[in-house]
Amino acid sequence: MTNNRFSFSQISRRTLLGTLAVATAVFGSAVSVRADEPIKVGIVAGEDETVWAVAAQEAAKNGLTVELVVFSDYVQPNEALAAGEIQANAFQHLPYLEAQIQQHRYEIEPAGYTLVQPIGLYSRKHASLADIPDGASIGIPNDPSNGGRALHLLAANDLLTLRDGAGVLATAIDIAENPKNLQIRELDAGIVGRSLDDLDAGIVNTDWAFKSGIDVEKERIAQENLPGNPYRNFIAVRTSDKDQPWVAKLVAAYQNDAVKEALATAYKGTTLPAW
Repeated sequence: MTNNRFSFSQISRRTLLGTLAVATAVFGSAVSVRADEPIKVGIVAGEDETVWAVAAQEAAKNGLTVELVVFSDYVQPNEALAAGEIQANAFQHLPYLEAQIQQHRYEIEPAGYTLVQPIGLYSRKHASLADIPDGASIGIPNDPSNGGRALHLLAANDLLTLRDGAGVLATAIDIAENPKNLQIRELDAGIVGRSLDDLDAGIVNTDWAFKSGIDVEKERIAQENLPGNPYRNFIAVRTSDKDQPWVAKLVAAYQNDAVKEALATAYKGTTLPAW
């Protein structure tokens, strides 16, 4: 006789999150929060922990208790939000969220802007763009949004040309001209910075640059422009929660002078307020 019983520990966290996320998407059920419960906000480990500690203090002044849930990558915060494990997250920009929604059917949307981290091109072998040699190996993030962002940075600095109509999710297939015959190496966003010694240059998000031990000021040879930048990060919530009273309080807890000061200190001036 087959034993159909099983233990909860046999189910992987990712499987459970995926099941709950689908249920939320299909049935549109909101995960309610009692007035006395803390609002759980998912963030990525690093300098943001310091910044969000200040935001949590500001929230408390307005009667809102914020509990920070720290993740180690960019995938888990949206999984956890869709599954109802947390009420909000703050780590992503719109192109990334749109790509995730297309892939996973998340019902998640922006609630208020937080910061902008201009992506940079870093090198330990070459002091300027002009020094980049023919056939240079250039590392870029391999996720759709940041990979496209990296290619647009290379195009903006005349290292290559993208085909007409290539959007924010451009890929290597969209490269129309590559006069230096650059070798584009697509790596995990967290690996590019750590691989800088093995590359001629690498395009790294500011947060990963710090985690990878990059000297942002000395080793950066190019940076994306800020005007019209679509990569402003924001607080995200489930669509079903967007009108909940705590959402406006949470946004206000971040968008203030105390958090501006914390951003400047934690990121040493390389990350800017986006509101």
